Parts: sequence; structure tokens; C-alpha cells
Amino acid sequence: MSNMINQEEIETLRELIKDIDTAMLTTVTEEGLVSRPMKTQEVEFDGDLWFFTKKETNKYDEILHDQDVNVAYAGKSYVSVRGKAEIVEDLDKKKELWSKAYEEIMQTSYDDPNVVLIKIKAEAVEYWETGNFTKKVAFLFKRMTGQSSKSTDVNETVELNK
Repeated sequence: MSNMINQEEIETLRELIKDIDTAMLTTVTEEGLVSRPMKTQEVEFDGDLWFFTKKETNKYDEILHDQDVNVAYAGKSYVSVRGKAEIVEDLDKKKELWSKAYEEIMQTSYDDPNVVLIKIKAEAVEYWETGNFTKKVAFLFKRMTGQSSKSTDVNETVELNK
């Protein structure tokens, strides 16, 4: 049984989150968990999630202290992504992901040294989808991961260890 994410799993997850504009990013603080809305990147999911932030934010400090995060999406489906976050200051990557919407939201430009990217490497994804599609996806993932596909629960968890 392999827990490695494959192209078919990436495509399924991409389909589940592609039209969801806002995600909830949860980080760990000394007091406990904190969640806040983040604008979803208009980039195809490849196993990594990307978000913009500024250095003078709590989430920046929280990620430097503890890289464990969760990202939740709610739309036609519900998706919870557990992973490790890292701060990325690569100017070319910031330029690639930047859009006019961020200029409005952040009141600055991508080349501002205070603007950084949060890269989240997905480790596991749990999702809920209504209707027949759920059962098909659950069946597919159980088959891919070598689990019994006889029962298809309402939700599914997929480990994405790379």
C-alpha cells in the first residue's frame, strides 16, 4: 500500500477546491488554534497551496514558531487540508502568483519586502461531498490506497506523504 500522492488524486483534489475563492487557514499559537480567511490562489493545485501575507501579521510569527497548519474550504464540497507551512520570499514566485486583487487587499505590490508567500505542503486531505460523486470518489481513493472499497463512508481521508 502506497501513501504517495499520485496524479489522479491531485486532479480529484484540484477539482474539489478549484472554485472556492476563500479558505480558512488555521495556525497554532501559544493559546491554541487560530483561523482566519485567506484568498485562494488562482493556480492549479499540485500538492502545494499558496497564500500571500505580510511579515507584520500574527500568522507569519505563528508559522515561524510552528509549521503545522490546516486549510479548510467550503463550497460545493468541504475540504480540510493538513500540512506543513513555510514562508517563501522568492520575488519571482511572488510575481508569478500576484494579481490586481492582492494590490487592493494588501495595499501594496508584490515587490514589497514585507510581502511574503505562505507555501503549504499538503500531508493529508479529508473531504465531504454530497450525492453520488462522494461515493465514487471515496471508492476510488480506497482502491488507490489499497483499502477495502466495500463501504464508502460520507467522508474520506487521504494521506499525501511525498
